[in-house]
Amino acid sequence: MSQLIEQFGHIDVYLFDQLLRGRIIPDMRVLDAGCGGGRNLVYLERHGARAVGLDRDPTSSAAVRGALEALPFPNASFDCVICNAVLHFAPDEASFTAMVAELWRALAPGGIFFVRLASAIGIEDSVRRLRGRWCKLPDGTERFLVDEALLLETGEELGASLLDPIKTTNVQGLRCMTTWVLGKPE
Repeated sequence: MSQLIEQFGHIDVYLFDQLLRGRIIPDMRVLDAGCGGGRNLVYLERHGARAVGLDRDPTSSAAVRGALEALPFPNASFDCVICNAVLHFAPDEASFTAMVAELWRALAPGGIFFVRLASAIGIEDSVRRLRGRWCKLPDGTERFLVDEALLLETGEELGASLLDPIKTTNVQGLRCMTTWVLGKPE
């Protein structure tokens, strides 16, 4: 087990899928937006990506502090933008839309936009709406929850192509995490 951790670190398994498909390759400029402890950065940097971690939490391993609503990077700065387990903390739909738009702005034409976030997909009848899309999940946590329609509509508004079908993992009916992978046109 320690050999695997040494080789791959604690990279998100769903992101690893994108690496295996050749969508994230050495020498890419990668933004891990909301990187937390940097679990994805370790692998990416070891394998030649020019990775930058951004997080607003001062205890994170991020090289750059900042909010997703106002990124400190010029347009088209990155070939890949990763946003893993962050967007479901948006307080409302306007904030969600602003964060997605800002991440998209930082993505270069031809780039990949990789997002994992909590969703209502598969547990629609088990979540309790508190306000707007802010919901209480069966596991007791509260999150901004997306659904397939919102993700498809948002992708269409961005002019994006869906690189993978929207995939959702149901964790024993307690919560669902969705993987949303978009391509930015050249």
